[in-house]
Amino acid sequence: MTRAETFFAAGGDDTARAITKLVIMAVGGQGGGVLTNWIEAVARAQRRAVQATSVAGVAQRTGATIYYIEIAPEGTEHPVFSLAPSAGDVDVLIAAECMEAGRAIQRGFVTPDRTVLIASTHRALAVSEKMVPGDGIAKAEEVIAAAEIAAQRFLAADMEQLAVANGSVISASLLGALAGSGALPFPVTAFEDAIRQSGKGVEASLRAFRAGIAVVTAPVSVPAPAVKPATASAPLRGPAKARAEWSALVARVDGLPEAARDMARRGLAKVVSFQDVAYGAEYLGHVETIAARDGGRDGHVLTVEAAKYIANAMAYDDVIRVAAAKTQSARLTRIDGEMGRKDEQVLQLTEFFHPRAEEIVGLFPAGLGARVEASPKWMARIDRLFNRGRRIRTDRLRGFVMLYLVAGLRGWRRRTLRHRIETDHLRAWLDQVEAYRARNPELAVELLRCRRLIKGYSDTHARGLSKFDRVLAGIDTVAHREDAADWARRLREAALQDEEGKALDGALATIRSFLN
Repeated sequence: MTRAETFFAAGGDDTARAITKLVIMAVGGQGGGVLTNWIEAVARAQRRAVQATSVAGVAQRTGATIYYIEIAPEGTEHPVFSLAPSAGDVDVLIAAECMEAGRAIQRGFVTPDRTVLIASTHRALAVSEKMVPGDGIAKAEEVIAAAEIAAQRFLAADMEQLAVANGSVISASLLGALAGSGALPFPVTAFEDAIRQSGKGVEASLRAFRAGIAVVTAPVSVPAPAVKPATASAPLRGPAKARAEWSALVARVDGLPEAARDMARRGLAKVVSFQDVAYGAEYLGHVETIAARDGGRDGHVLTVEAAKYIANAMAYDDVIRVAAAKTQSARLTRIDGEMGRKDEQVLQLTEFFHPRAEEIVGLFPAGLGARVEASPKWMARIDRLFNRGRRIRTDRLRGFVMLYLVAGLRGWRRRTLRHRIETDHLRAWLDQVEAYRARNPELAVELLRCRRLIKGYSDTHARGLSKFDRVLAGIDTVAHREDAADWARRLREAALQDEEGKALDGALATIRSFLN
């Protein structure tokens, strides 16, 4: 007899204990309310007294909500229900996202003596995870390991992928997992009837429901790693001259150390896509210069890191690149796929822009732009004119053409003030790398990796650049030490921990404390 059957057979001697208590922890848009309604409908159809409540959470991942359901045993005339779950008193917990399972464990809702934990292993990143400049994503593996200890039974699978594969939403596959778990003493047909009675997306929901049952009832098997077949490179297209120039650049990559070739090919493709073949030749020139002085230390790590981060530095985010990204046909196709748009449906697409004076002046010819940027009066005027929130509808011809024309300024880019600034910054950075390489190759590698701090557009770029400069200043103060490379790594990782730079402030203060 299952635990649920034991509860329902307990009768009225201990009604509070016999009541089955379910908690659903769902993120906004995942259909937690629909799942609650289905479970409630199943219980009522099976002549059970039932109550469902919900408690809205804070605005993480568009709002996390706790849904609470209590189901009384059959024949209970006047059950006393609670309005919210209590720690240590939950029979079934359904987490519609991996970190929601972790949150449930932290709050004590999951206990090894009674709780069946059903969780989706996919991730919907919280705002706090997205805000971290570096890798702020919480580790799902730790939650899964804790769940296996904390729960009486732990049933986990990527319920989101199951639902999408069957044209439905995660609430349907989670309902299937609940039905397949046996945690409730109701037949599968009762769950299916509840879905049919909802009258919306019935067939797709039933497919996802049955997939949810299968994933928790089928024996677990670990498939062998799939071997990806080698595919031939796509044939080059375009004018014969351009194809010949590209082939010549690819041939130059083969002259680099073998360990760096794959990264250099990727970097070359990125830089050429950003600008043109001539710009790609400049990129290879920088990488070849470093490769010639590498010496082969640690598998040519200096050249590998240079191939990666020089490409990132040269393919910087400016107004032209942002506009190009917004108008690419591949992006529009991806959005249609993610939204599930059908041919007869209309999708409105609004782009949000907040250009600063720096972005506008950055498009000016280098000489003129430098003079304007040096004038506080002119910068203030331009900022008043452009620095405001703008919404551009790229699903309409006017908005799309505006951005498409800006993207078409790629041929003008190398004459702009922004390009001159980026080029000067690149040269200064590489000069510093070479200066460190001569006396401490490990420090030179860490300095290359510091380019990771600079990313994004507008204010994001400005904050990253500020941190980059502060980290380089900190590195310079410890460059004479034997552990300089280790301190460079610590400074970089500290700068990536938070947007405000508080961790970096602490690391720099530590350096000042032992240098004074």
